[in-house]
Amino acid sequence: MSQYTTGEAAKLCGVTVRTVQYYDQRGILTPGELTEGGRRLYSEDDLKRLKVICFLRELGFSIDSIGRLLAEEDPGSVVDILLSQQEKVLEDELEERREKLSKLSDLRKSLKRTSLVSVESINDIAHTVENKKKLFRLRRNLILFGIPMGLLQWGSVILWVLTGQWWLFAVWAALVVPYAIFISRYYYKNVAYICPQCHEVFRPTFKEMFFASHTPRTRKLTCAKCGHRGFCVETWGGD
Repeated sequence: MSQYTTGEAAKLCGVTVRTVQYYDQRGILTPGELTEGGRRLYSEDDLKRLKVICFLRELGFSIDSIGRLLAEEDPGSVVDILLSQQEKVLEDELEERREKLSKLSDLRKSLKRTSLVSVESINDIAHTVENKKKLFRLRRNLILFGIPMGLLQWGSVILWVLTGQWWLFAVWAALVVPYAIFISRYYYKNVAYICPQCHEVFRPTFKEMFFASHTPRTRKLTCAKCGHRGFCVETWGGD
């Protein structure tokens, strides 16, 4: 049966000698034989074991997990569980990296729209980016809340035109005002604004916000902190 030195085993598996030695120290790869001079020699079975360890390490398994798996008399009984756990870990890491990549992309786009880059402006952008998902969910909820009223409105108009029955339109008219007030209040309670002058986050009065000129991302307001009046960046302001 062939025997391999530490260096030969490392070369055949594409790892360093120190890696093989580390696996030996952690107790997951014990050499099949030691010479009188203390030289480690690995058998064919040891080499197969090393290849399995290297494969599992490439998949992200920890040394402890690999040790538990290799110590099992029936590895098949736990391998599915370990694979599922590792799959979840990798999926979480992938999602985290995607979020970081999205934040980097948002930061680049925001910096391009900023004429003067400063610590304060980067802090404003960071605040906006961090709360982007919450603000997106808020706007999505507003759309979802508005769909039933929109359907009721058009359904009542069509019914009135085709059949002359106006009662459904009257129901819509009676509901639309309190519905609009509820939606507006819900929106107001969950947004805040970043002043471009003092870079503070503030919430205007409901009346000022409701009647202010605005774009999809900004609203022309008077900062409650410094008194500056201009277009302020909308951000999440809920709990």
